[in-house]
Parts: sequence; structure tokens; C-alpha cells
Amino acid sequence: MVKKILIFDDNKDILELCTLILEGAGYHTKASSTADNIISRVAEYEPNLILMDNWLPDIGGIAATQELKKHPVYKHIPVIYFSANNDIKALAATAGAESYLSKPFDIDELEEMVASLIRQQE
Repeated sequence: MVKKILIFDDNKDILELCTLILEGAGYHTKASSTADNIISRVAEYEPNLILMDNWLPDIGGIAATQELKKHPVYKHIPVIYFSANNDIKALAATAGAESYLSKPFDIDELEEMVASLIRQQE
């Protein structure tokens, strides 16, 4: 069964790059420039993993991740928090994300982190 990844980032170039990398690695992806209505979006797509940017319009990455992690059905979905912010580790911890990745990121590191977190779900 093909694993699905939901990507949230306000930068279209990052969305396209992540989509290319992850689909090239055999995943299905869905990209969004906002994290509004995160629960309904997750319910609709049912991803195996979420990539969450810190800076998003309206509801930010921290609030969106916290909302997801409070949900009884979807809190188990691993979140990789990614940002160019120097405090990425602290931001990811505040959000409740399972992992984090600094931008600019290494493609191999992204693929390894995604594969590792998805394996842990099986």
C-alpha cells in the first residue's frame, strides 16, 4: 500500500520540491500553502505522515500541529516540523512534532527521516 504524505508550506517552491522528492521516492503527496481546518484536511486525505512548516498564513505551524496532536484519532500521525528558523528544535518541541528538519534541508536526510517515521507506524 502506497504511503501518503501531507505537506504544509507557504513557499510554492518548497511544496514543489518536496512533492518531486517524495513522489520520486514512491509516496503519494498532497500539498497545501495553509494549515487552516487541519483536522478536516487530515480526515479527508488520511496521511501516514505530515511535513509542517513553521510560518504559515492564518494558523501557524505550531498551532496547527498542536491541534492535530490533541485529536484522539489523528494524534498518532507523525509530524516532521521544518523551518529555516534557528530555534527549529524548540519550535518542534513546542508544537509536539515527532521530528524536525532545518531548511535548507538535505534531500537524503528528508527521505531517510520520512522512511524511518513511516516504518515506526507499521
